[in-house]
Amino acid sequence: MSDFAIGKESTEFKKGLQAGISIGIGYFPIALTFGLLAKTSGLSIYESVLMSMIVFAGASQYISLSLLAYGTGIFEIVLTTFIVNIRHFLMSTSLNEKCEDDHLGNKMLYSFGITDETFSVVATREGAATSGFMFGVNLLAYSSWVVFTGIGHLIGASLPQTLQESMGVALYAMFIGLLVPSLKKSVKVLFLASLAAIFNTIFTIGGIMAQGWAIVTSTILSAVMIELIEVIKARHWGVKHEK
Repeated sequence: MSDFAIGKESTEFKKGLQAGISIGIGYFPIALTFGLLAKTSGLSIYESVLMSMIVFAGASQYISLSLLAYGTGIFEIVLTTFIVNIRHFLMSTSLNEKCEDDHLGNKMLYSFGITDETFSVVATREGAATSGFMFGVNLLAYSSWVVFTGIGHLIGASLPQTLQESMGVALYAMFIGLLVPSLKKSVKVLFLASLAAIFNTIFTIGGIMAQGWAIVTSTILSAVMIELIEVIKARHWGVKHEK
């Protein structure tokens, strides 16, 4: 019976690896670019790879690069990363219902590998997700991100110095690339980004607070204000229909 259980887990693990191949392919250009930008931002290959190993969060790592360039403190960077990744609470709760019962230790291990992409693959899978499947998906996604980060850094090191220095512009292009698809889906995102930019400009130019805290505060304020407006609109719409 135990041999059957081990064989089943091995099969599920292989299925997870197969399901994670598409994620690995998708991570190739993003992680490669991150490694390249990390090199041009002044991080060593060890620091870049270590960040991908410990943080393992694409958008947060890109944001961290820009904050490091501004000389932002560690606490502000950690807080900003927490705010950006706060959606992981919802994703983890959802997957907890999707995954089979297992030891808490195993769940803690594979929960580290939850990203938007791994969540999508697991959530759309038919039936319950076994621990073997989760480990397979996460292992391939994680290893791809870390390896491609290192390769990107090595490529960046081989570029001419003038080109390396100019690559800082690519960081802003990446943020625009992440923002535009969301703008097409929701007008609320446009208002959120615009309001955050306005707050950040006021705080920074006015010398009210440091760059790092300006970004964190602007993000929180804009998010709270947009959600308050949504709540007020919903209540007003509900009262209007009750009349």
